[in-house]
Amino acid sequence: MMQKLNDVMINETKALRVLLLELENQHKNIVTNDVFGMEACVNKIKEANKNIAHMEVLRRKITENKAMGPIIEVAKDPELENNFHKIKLLLQAVVLQKDTNELLIKQGLSFTNRMLNVLNPVRESKTYNGYGKVRR
Repeated sequence: MMQKLNDVMINETKALRVLLLELENQHKNIVTNDVFGMEACVNKIKEANKNIAHMEVLRRKITENKAMGPIIEVAKDPELENNFHKIKLLLQAVVLQKDTNELLIKQGLSFTNRMLNVLNPVRESKTYNGYGKVRR
């Protein structure tokens, strides 16, 4: 059982590295404003997520939905513990990269919306409502 779990964790580590690489590629495309490159990254990221989900399902079948912390403590296998530590570090890096990409995309959309408002302002007349506030 521990050998199967170790193999699944090694494959999960590889899948997480692929996802991190794709997220870094997406970051490069966001920074360079390469819209078509960003669109191509979407399918690659989805595929990497599917692989990670598949590995996670296999791991949960082996561990019978138990938490990994107690399993690793009981096993006392240094290789298993090392792989678990690698997975945790990779997950933190993936979350950080994902959050960074989301922030950059939101920032770009906000800038685009402001520029559109400057170029094409609302042409309705501004009126006051019953509370004395300007309605737009």
